[in-house]
Amino acid sequence: QVHLVESGGGLVQAGGSLRLSCAASGLTFGNYAMGWFRQAPGKEREFVVVTDWSWSGSKTFSADSVKGRFTVSRDNAKNTVNLQMSNLKPEDTAVYYCAVRGAKFSVASTFSREYDFWGQGTQVTVPT
Repeated sequence: QVHLVESGGGLVQAGGSLRLSCAASGLTFGNYAMGWFRQAPGKEREFVVVTDWSWSGSKTFSADSVKGRFTVSRDNAKNTVNLQMSNLKPEDTAVYYCAVRGAKFSVASTFSREYDFWGQGTQVTVPT
């Protein structure tokens, strides 16, 4: 059974940084495509950063709104994925989710419907 747990959210002032983590059980991140998504109140869920199973830099995609500010990394020993967020803005306020595509060796996808496993989400708040 796959279980994803996000952590690291909180309240941070504009311009600050946060690191979110996603810990997995039931699968090894290195074999699966995964992504970070977010959902702000009243808005649809949107992709933030997605990567394919190989974690090749060429196969990692970031939303235009976070390019140059958010990066994703993997800790194999802990089987966790981190989302490092810097220069945060009020428009980054949302619940952040990590997600994994169920098939091994999948390509990255920016469509949330193509992800099979989701964490419970962690709130990030950047006040105006």
